[in-house]
Amino acid sequence: MSATRMLVLGVVKLVGEAHGYVVRRELKSWSADSWANVQPGSIYHALKALAKDGLLEPVGTESGEGPARTTYRITAAGEHELDDLLGHALANPAAGNDEVSAGVAMLNLLPRKQAVVLLKNRLAGLEGQLTPTRHGIASMPEMGKPAHVSELFRLWLVHLEGQVRWTQELIERLEAGAYELRD
Repeated sequence: MSATRMLVLGVVKLVGEAHGYVVRRELKSWSADSWANVQPGSIYHALKALAKDGLLEPVGTESGEGPARTTYRITAAGEHELDDLLGHALANPAAGNDEVSAGVAMLNLLPRKQAVVLLKNRLAGLEGQLTPTRHGIASMPEMGKPAHVSELFRLWLVHLEGQVRWTQELIERLEAGAYELRD
């Protein structure tokens, strides 16, 4: 899954109609170039690829200073794809940090109840990984592995516990009415 794909679709949806510079400026204001490695070239490539796939449609060309800029809007198929990408990013405990971050950045595109359900699915998956990870730490000596290898399991456990706590807290904030969501 591409965080760039989700972010570009999401920004075009949020703005209504946008060309590459608008998408780039919006994502830059969120520092997406840092946390999702969204670079200018990947934005323009994504716009063209999404249009080719029928997820965005060109609606005009702006001429002004510099080269002409094609303006896009999201299609019904693009809306469906964006929903799928958001669902995967927010519900799948195996989603990478860039995907989860992109999903959180686009959280306001979802109805509150749907966002909570997705995050509860993620939470259940994350919590399901706690016991096996703890067991891995405890069984290191029995497995004949060098003792220091258990530090990998400890690192994974700390990350996992942090994700569990953050997800629980976000669900609580959403259930309490925090943030403006689609509904």
